[in-house]
Amino acid sequence: MPEDTMSSTQPTFLIEDLHVSVEGKPILRGVNLTVNQGEIHALMGPNGSGKSTLANALMGHPKYAVTSGRVQFQGEDVLALTPDERARKGLFLAFQYPVAIPGVSLGNFLRAATRAVHGPGLTAGAFRRELMDKMKLLKMDPAFAARYVNDGLSGGEKKRAEVLQMAMLNPKIAVMDETDSGLDIDALRTVAEGVNSIHTPEMGVLVITHYQRLLNYIKPQFVHVLVAGRVVKSGGYELVEHLEAEGYDPIIRETEQKLAVGAGREA
Repeated sequence: MPEDTMSSTQPTFLIEDLHVSVEGKPILRGVNLTVNQGEIHALMGPNGSGKSTLANALMGHPKYAVTSGRVQFQGEDVLALTPDERARKGLFLAFQYPVAIPGVSLGNFLRAATRAVHGPGLTAGAFRRELMDKMKLLKMDPAFAARYVNDGLSGGEKKRAEVLQMAMLNPKIAVMDETDSGLDIDALRTVAEGVNSIHTPEMGVLVITHYQRLLNYIKPQFVHVLVAGRVVKSGGYELVEHLEAEGYDPIIRETEQKLAVGAGREA
């Protein structure tokens, strides 16, 4: 939710003045963002703006060092938690480049993941029924559960497997890091329909992307533009259409001018 429309209640997910460096190089320079359950946000920006850095930092990748700022999830300090603790709290990251795990079937992987996040209460039979229900909802062949995790899968199959993980783990906040990367138009539509089918009022989604095409199917209520490590503009879906028509260059030039003016004042 844009900052000027935030309610007085505690937000579900709050990112405040977040600074992140990679190998000593500053990438994020004060990101502010709020996502509540049920909302769909899009984070757009040119290459090198820091979009994937934000996604990885939120989930605790050790390569991404948070140097200042805070991240709160339902009032709790996320940065004090390990990646597995963040997942158990209800955070989820769909990777831009999902990692292959040869020898581990998707079904067994999901069984282990759901037990780790939600506890051992779900019996094997109940898990199997839920898995089949979710695969049917996502229009996936049940035989897909026997495939090794992302091993030998096409780009579209890998992203559908990520959405299936989202469906089974049912996170409170899902961050989707350039899920449209490498997908043809048919695979893109299938993946987007899958996300729409599992999205509920209890799930907040942050869709990170370069282009409008994914957002033609997953319609965000809130859109943010990240340039040079900062969210420089926020709005509604009309901002997506503006970017499609004008590109990022006008916003980049405007940001550079503001930064130059700010640097001049400091000098």
